[in-house]
Formats: sequence, structure tokens, C-alpha cells
Amino acid sequence: MKVLFYTKEFPPHVYGGAGVHVEYLADELSKFMDVDVRCFGDQDVEQQHLNIKGFSENLLDFHKTNGKIKPVLNTLATCIQMNANPIDADVVHCHTWYAQFAGIVAKLCYGVPLVITTHSLEPLRPWKREQLGRGYDASSWIEKTAIEMADAVIAVSKETKDDVLKHFDVDANKIKVIYNGINLKEYVSTTDASALEKYGVDKTKPYVLFVGRITRQKGIIHLVNAIKFIDENTQVVLCAGAPDTEDIAKEMENSVAEAKKTRDNIIWIDKMLDKKDVIQLYSHADVFCCPSIYEPFGIINIEAMACNTAVVASAVGGIKEVVVHGETGLLIPLEQQREAPFEPVNPDKFSQDLAIAINKVIQNPDLKKTMANNGRRRVEETFDWQAIAKQTEALYQSLI
Repeated sequence: MKVLFYTKEFPPHVYGGAGVHVEYLADELSKFMDVDVRCFGDQDVEQQHLNIKGFSENLLDFHKTNGKIKPVLNTLATCIQMNANPIDADVVHCHTWYAQFAGIVAKLCYGVPLVITTHSLEPLRPWKREQLGRGYDASSWIEKTAIEMADAVIAVSKETKDDVLKHFDVDANKIKVIYNGINLKEYVSTTDASALEKYGVDKTKPYVLFVGRITRQKGIIHLVNAIKFIDENTQVVLCAGAPDTEDIAKEMENSVAEAKKTRDNIIWIDKMLDKKDVIQLYSHADVFCCPSIYEPFGIINIEAMACNTAVVASAVGGIKEVVVHGETGLLIPLEQQREAPFEPVNPDKFSQDLAIAINKVIQNPDLKKTMANNGRRRVEETFDWQAIAKQTEALYQSLI
């Protein structure tokens, strides 16, 4: 069997969970089938069973194009370029709306079965209009078309399956829930603390950690607003970069500056770090905080749990299927209806509740240790890439 992946992200150009997912799934599948990856970038790697080819996004002259529309038009052009090369795969598998137009073209022009993994859904990310303008209507159309014409849809959580059924015209029998996974040999607690020294984190004092993009979806502003309620002896380490828009970048800068007026133990690392440094930050953190307001799965939580770190997270989407409240961490409700999963009803209370939970874990060493151990055990039992790759292979087989 041979599968062709279409994806925007692939190493070394990864900025989110979808890129992490594609990297590890492709590697695991390549152990028992041929895998071709066509991605956005300059990659050009040929291995025995895994070939990776990047495609340039700078294909057309956009100097007169509206800045918000340009990314969408670039995406469409790149997706067409991806299909110019012949396809000899048995299945095409797309990841995120950026690559889904390539899948649409492949199915129509080459007649190859199409699989879509729903890492997120555009109807539940209305803040993307800030970034894309009317391009958000285009991305929503691409996603809807791809999902509804797919031969199979992979939902990364049970709640994501419910969301797909609610927002799209899809036969429930075509949707398969397959969780994200993690490399258990790579994501493991380490005593190495060189990254802490590099970024000015005091190893002798506790800290709460955030890792993610600066975007409405990740809820980072809510965590920054919670800092004033977090115990003053607890360091706050924000590993946050790749802002969606200039506006949210400025909002982040202003919020952090305001928080720093009353304490000097806030460390903001404003870039996306490599895995080695992130694993060190996870390993030495007392608590990992995931304050997302929308999260189909939340792979960062299993990364933290794999590194023996307790988690405080919002009780939304797939996070509720990953973090077990009271056992591997604490879940914080957003006090909202599922019909409007965009912001907490009471943002101040949500921020305060985050801080209360963070303080509770850090101030109770026995609880922290128990959650850390339980988290690692849960990841080992549920989120191993080997089992997930086998589930994916079985889905491919059912289509061919």
C-alpha cells in the first residue's frame, strides 16, 4: 500500500499540533507501507519508504493583492502545484484546510480515495476572520467541500466527530475517531536543564508553563490575565510565538507588560522552540497550563503528560478526553454553551479559576507527583503512535 499526505506543515516548518501529528504518523506508517509527503516548503528528502517533497508558496505576483487574501490565494496555487506531479498512491490523506484543496483536486482528477483528518473546524474558529478577512469564507468553503466529498473522515476526538456531524453533511459511518499520538521514547522526562539556563528560568523555584501559538484559539491572553492571581513565588514561563495577527501580537505584548508591573518572574520566550528545549521545559515545570477556548484534541497536553507534568486545562473539546480531572490534572469549565464555543461567558472568572487550580497543584507536592505519574501512565496506555498507525492503516484498507 502507498499513501500520499498533503499538508501545509512538515519539519522543519512546524508551528502547530497538526504538523507534529503528520510528522509522527508518517514516520510510523512508513514502517509498513510507502508514504509520500507533499508539503509547503523547501523539503526534499528521499528515504526507503518515506519521501518528502516541499512546494513553494511564492508562485504568483501578489504585490497588489489584499494582505488578508494573499495567504488564501497562495494556498490554492500551492495545492494545484502539488497535483502537477503524477499520483500513484492508493489513498490521499489531507491535513488542515490549507492542504484540503489539493485533496479535492486529487480526488477529482486522479480518482484516488480521499481521507480528511479534522485537526480543527473553521465554523468553530470565527476569529480566523481577523487573520484572513473574506479569505475566511474561502477557507470555510474549501473545508466544507473536502469533508463532504471525502471517502472517510478522521476525527481526533469524540467531540470533534459530534462537531463534524453538526456542521457538515456527512454520513456518520464515514467518520472514524482516531486520537493523536506521541513518540514515547522521545517525549520523556529529562534531568537536562540547559534550556532553563538559556532562557533565564530559575531551577530552584516552581513554574507554570504554556507552550503554543499566540492565537485566540489557544486562550493565552486568559492565562496572562490570570497571572495576578497566581502565587507570587511561582514563575510563569510563556513559550509563545507565531501570532496570528498584528493585533493579537500587540494585545499579548500589552498584557504581558501590564502583568510585569507587579512581578518580575514572568519569562516570555517569543518564538517556537525545538523539541529538545520544549521537552526540558515540560520536564521541569510544576504545572503545564492549556487555557484553550477551542481544542479538538490538544496534543500539547499529552506532550506534557508524557514528561511527567501535571496539567491544568480548559474543559473543552478533546481535552476532556485526554486530561482526566483529578487524576492527571484539573479541568476548568469555560461556563459556556456548546453553540458558542468562542470565549468564556465570564473571562475574569475563567482566569481566576485557572490560577486557583495552578496554585492548588503547586502547593500540594503529593497531588502534583500523583498527577504527574498518572499522566505518563495514561499516555503510555492510550496515545502510542504504533497503535494509532495501525488504526489508520485499517481505515485505508477499508477504502481500497
